[in-house]
This record gives sequence, C-alpha cells and structure tokens, in this order.
Amino acid sequence: MAVVQIPKTAPFGDEDIALLNQVVGGATPTQRAWLAGFLAGVESVSGEVVEVAAPAAAAAQPLTIVFATESGNSERLANDIARTARKSGLKPSVVDLADLDMATLKAARRLVFVAATWGEGEPPSRVAVKYNELMTADFGRLDGVEYAVLALGDTAYAEFCAIGRKIDERLAALGGKRVVDRVDCDLDFEKPAAAWTEKAVKALAPPEAERGKIIPVEFGKAAAVKPDIVEAEIVELTNLNSSRSDKETVHLALRFTDTVLPYEPGDSLDLYVENDPAEVDELLKAAGLSDDKALRDELISQRDIHTLSLKSFETYATATGHQYVKALIDSGEARDWIQDRQLIDLVSNFPITLTAEHLRAVTRTLAPRAYSVASSRRENEDEAHLLISAVRYETHGRARKGVASNYIALRRKRGDKVRVKVRVNKHFRPPTDGRDIIMVGPGTGIAPFRAFVQERRAAGAKGRSWLFFGDRHFTHDFLYQLEWQEALKEGDLTRMDVAFSRDQPEKVYVQDRIWERRRDIVEWLDGGANFYVCGDAKAMAKDVRAALVRAYQDVKALSAEAAEAAVAQIERDKRYLTDTY
Repeated sequence: MAVVQIPKTAPFGDEDIALLNQVVGGATPTQRAWLAGFLAGVESVSGEVVEVAAPAAAAAQPLTIVFATESGNSERLANDIARTARKSGLKPSVVDLADLDMATLKAARRLVFVAATWGEGEPPSRVAVKYNELMTADFGRLDGVEYAVLALGDTAYAEFCAIGRKIDERLAALGGKRVVDRVDCDLDFEKPAAAWTEKAVKALAPPEAERGKIIPVEFGKAAAVKPDIVEAEIVELTNLNSSRSDKETVHLALRFTDTVLPYEPGDSLDLYVENDPAEVDELLKAAGLSDDKALRDELISQRDIHTLSLKSFETYATATGHQYVKALIDSGEARDWIQDRQLIDLVSNFPITLTAEHLRAVTRTLAPRAYSVASSRRENEDEAHLLISAVRYETHGRARKGVASNYIALRRKRGDKVRVKVRVNKHFRPPTDGRDIIMVGPGTGIAPFRAFVQERRAAGAKGRSWLFFGDRHFTHDFLYQLEWQEALKEGDLTRMDVAFSRDQPEKVYVQDRIWERRRDIVEWLDGGANFYVCGDAKAMAKDVRAALVRAYQDVKALSAEAAEAAVAQIERDKRYLTDTY
C-alpha cells in the first residue's frame, strides 16, 4: 500500500504537516475516503454534493465540457453535467470556450458543448473570438471523438439556438461522432436540460464493469444549490430624466430585511414581475375567455403573454387548425409576419374558438428580467440599486410596453415588495490589483460602473478610472449627473467624457468620443488598463470595438489586420470585458 505524504507546500506549519502525515500517511484508501468526505461535510455550507473517489477498479475516463456563456446559465449547466458525469465513472474537466485551446479538442475522446446564443444569432460576446476560431481554424480532425451539444437560446429571436446548432454541425463536419441529439432549450431550460444531461452522460460513460468505484458523500442535499429568491422593499423609486425628456429611467433602491443578497459589482439581479392586468384582459377578451378567472390569474403571474415566436405561431396553427395561419407557414411568410408583433396580434388578427389550454400552449413561462446592479455593498450594506429604462414604443398601429420596466415604473411604489435573485457574472468585475479602468456605458449601461466607482472608492483603490457616458440630451438625460460631478471633484473618477446625441445637428455617440480620445485610450491600455463595455449589443458594443480597432490602427500606424490582432490580444488577456444585452 502506497504511503501518502502531505506536501511541504501545504498551508500548514512543519509540525502540523508531521502530525498529519502520522494520521494520513498510513491510512487505508477507505479511511482516506471517509476522512475526505468528513472534512468536505464540515466545510459544506452551500448544500452541494461532495463526491469522494474510493479506490477505482480502473482509471476514470476523461470528459471535456466546454461552455459558452453570457449570463452564466451555460456555465452552471456545465458544472451540473460534471457532477452527474463523476457519478458515472467519468473524470470531467470544465472549460470556458474563451480559454479553450483548439488544438486540444482532437485529444478529447469525449466532448460536451453547452452553448448559448445571444441576440440575433450571435455568440456570447466574451467568447466571440474563440467561437470564430472554432468555426474556421484548421486545428485537425475530430475522428473518433464522441460528442454531445446542449444549446440555450430564446424563441423570441429568429435565430433560436443558432450558436449551439452551428457548433453541433461543425463538430460533425470535423468527423466527431454525435452520441445524442442536440436539444435546443428556451428560457425555461431546467427540465429539458436535466433530461438531456442524464441521456448524454449515459451515452458517454464507460460500461458499468469498466468504471471506477465512486462513493458520493452527500451533506445537506435538500439545501438550494441555485441562488435564493428573496423579497426586498422598494425604498426609492425616482425618475432620473427631466419632465421634458421623452424617456423615463428609474433609479430603484431595494432594501433587504431578512436576507441580504451577496451580490458583487458586475452582477445582475433577476427581477420577478407580473404582466399588466389590462393587457391580460385584452388578450382574454380577444380569445373569448374573459370569464376564466383562474386563467386570468395564471396569465398575470406565470405566463409570457407578449412573445410571439415562430414556434408559438406554429403551435397556434397546429392547435387550432386555423387555415390562414397555416397558409402563412406554408408560404414561408410567417417569419416576416411575426416581426415586431406580439401574441395579441395573432389572436386578434386570426380569431378562432380558443380554450385555456390553447393559450397555455402558445405561451411560455414568464421569465425574470435581469438588471445590472448599480451599487456596491461596501457603501450600501443592506440595499441594491437598479437602473431601469421604461420601454415604450409602437408597432403595427399598437402601443407596446416592456413587461418588467413598466411593472416598476407604472405599477410599483415606495413601500412595495418585489422578488429578486442574484445573477452572478464573475467575468465582469472591477480589478482587485489597482489597475486603471476605462468604462463605456451609454444609457442604462452606466449602471455597473456606478457600482465599480463606489466599490473602488470604498476599497481605496489607487488605479485611475475613465468613464464614457452617452444619452440623448445633456439637460434631460444625464443619469446620475451630480454623483459623477462629485466623484470627479473628489478624485474617485479620474476622467469623464460624454456624448449627447441630440444636442447638435450631427449625432454624436460614445464611439465618436473614443475616437477623439484615441491616443490617451491606447496609452492607458498599453499601460495595462482594463476596458469595460456595458449596454446595447446590437449596435453600440460593435461600434465601440470597431472604434478601438481604428484607434490602434491610427495611433500605432498598424494595418487593419494588425490593429484587429492588438484588440483581440486585449480580449485574450481578459482586459476587454463586456456585459451587453
């Protein structure tokens, strides 16, 4: 029996290491497994399952699990898959696509991808460079590699789960062997993802006789492994725009009484909301179901009554047999018809006798809305602040309202309670080493940077900070103006550049200010500064990155390709960080 020795690099003194060696050194494998499980249980406060490997009949087979995430869901599911895999004789390693060395894929005999699609068929912004490498680079064939893909997306977008689908097709084209069919998950992904995980792990696991023996030691299994939903009281609800603005942006301060959520700067809060009862009544009237009170309550609190996807359009056609809806699908016009429309448009334009089950079938679970935290717990110990822009617009002759933003702006007041949950984003944090930071946050994208400035002020951080902010009008839309002016005065914010697009004949945006300040920006980045972007993913984030590439090209006299490579290197160094939506 091999004698186990505690390494001298262990975090104990020499005498403690000697004592530990007396106990552990001569222990049997079973005794060591018991001791490992016991210590894990002592340290366990989160209710997670701790698995301790007993002597194995054979070495556990490796499994590589790669995740591509924006909100954190793919990463959490990847870790769930790893826990299941360990119980089935596999030795999983979880890898962020942003960190993946493509050359290692051909050596991974078993491979799982968990990939989210962001917006209109885009990869998560933080993995975009690596995703493009995965899809185009020549890193060898994957012959003999068994793989499975789990895709996450949102049926509200036309390119539902496009990234997962393309990765699946790419792995197959490279010679990989698909062991289970891909599953495309909508926002309510928990159950289908769990079912897929069991099926995929079973297909990838070695035969029972070849597995090493695994002893799962469980402590507090009933404890929640996901962040808890808690109640918070609204203590401040203030419109930060002037009365003459055509926008309404709410500063929402929430106070926790029983449980203070352990959020960090860069995290978001999931806000659980309800539909507008007036909109529910309008839908029920159009469906001929106004007398169904139970259905009304369900639609208000549990179902998404707005989203009209191609999937729900097809479900409506199948469930009702409506000939005109079927005709749009058959002609290929359905995708264009649903553009900028909602469920009320479908029911109103194509009336037919409906049941409560029909409405349940064409709606999905009402998901929480995520908002970046705009405060630091160092300065607001029992509070969390959010910045919420009320979404209101008109399409196809009908006024539209954002569910969550108007739930807060129109139907909540001080003293009301709301339900929230932390959505952790460990990939969007202020630095802890005192380095300089450049922050780009137009509109509500400024929210996390308010938290960053508060955090660094409370921590006494020495690095410089530079904020770029933009909105429509200086007079009406300068969010947190007095706070930024005070931060500049006190030295908590080193520099600030603003771009108010409607204050002059020619529109000016934050990317224009970046171009104007390009020499200083490049100097800061060459000195090791982090570059943060928060806000609109469709245009702003892309324009800001393009402006930075142009800045490097101009300041350093680089070719377009070399400038792109310079910015890509900052991304690989994890100094170009985005939180976009």
